[in-house]
Amino acid sequence: MNPTGPTGPTDGAEGGASGPLTAVTGASGALGGRVAKRLTRAGVPVRLLGRDPSRLPELPGADAAPAAPYGDGEAMRRALAGAHTLFLVSAHESPGRVDEHMTAVDAAVAAGVERIVYVSFLGAAPDATFTFARDHWATEAHIRVSGVRHTFLRDSWYLAGLPAMTGTDGVLRGPAGDGRVAAVAHEDIADAATAVLLAGADPTGPTHDGRTYDLTGPEAFTLAEAAEELSRVTGRTITYVPESREEAYASRAGYGAQDWEVAGWVTSYEAIAAGEMAAVSDAVAALTGRPPMSLATYLREHPDSYRHLLAQG
Repeated sequence: MNPTGPTGPTDGAEGGASGPLTAVTGASGALGGRVAKRLTRAGVPVRLLGRDPSRLPELPGADAAPAAPYGDGEAMRRALAGAHTLFLVSAHESPGRVDEHMTAVDAAVAAGVERIVYVSFLGAAPDATFTFARDHWATEAHIRVSGVRHTFLRDSWYLAGLPAMTGTDGVLRGPAGDGRVAAVAHEDIADAATAVLLAGADPTGPTHDGRTYDLTGPEAFTLAEAAEELSRVTGRTITYVPESREEAYASRAGYGAQDWEVAGWVTSYEAIAAGEMAAVSDAVAALTGRPPMSLATYLREHPDSYRHLLAQG
């Protein structure tokens, strides 16, 4: 990783990278890190952004920006100086997340960034059942009026979340009713995002400007069906308990989370019950040239995701 920071070279002098500079936020995370690795492998110069630079990955042809929280407009502007494209992964949920996103977008425009690829959420709307999806809609709206070229990637639930949200007691619980969700793998989102980013970096190639892509898995399933799949791979009975809203709030009361956060957790399930997560899109296949990963395939390829559900001893 090139330690020169935002004023470092972007002409391919190191790591064989060449072309316009792409800034990747959340580069120490599950999605941003995957995208950064894919871009550097493709020879694209990358600048890694994160709240804690010490956690950023070491990648050939990439340089690390100093700490740049989304809410610090001046730090973001400095970190984005010279960047052509910003891959914007949404900030951690908080009451001020929309303001943080707006500050980051404004800083990108001020720094001369020409294009933003924003990771949004399926069904983003001002009246979405899932409260955090409303944040994504507000962010999209701000990007649209900023005048910068943009593409929105609206991903569904993560496949990784299904085993993660299942307790060691073998119960997946939430107020999702018998609704369906077309959950998607981080790998498929990263591959789709990389395709969009690479296409936009080539002025002679296809453009995804102004497009919104719903990124989903290949099938929509109920949480009861997800529990059945988890039962098959773990060799124990995994059950889904469809809670009422009152039961959902009560079962999460002991986590010590703030009201807005618990509301986000609960409404993420209620969005499934409302049918807002059932859409199945062909966008991953169209962008990557291959079908997205199914839940069965994900679990087979990621046994660590459900290790906490296996019998001990």
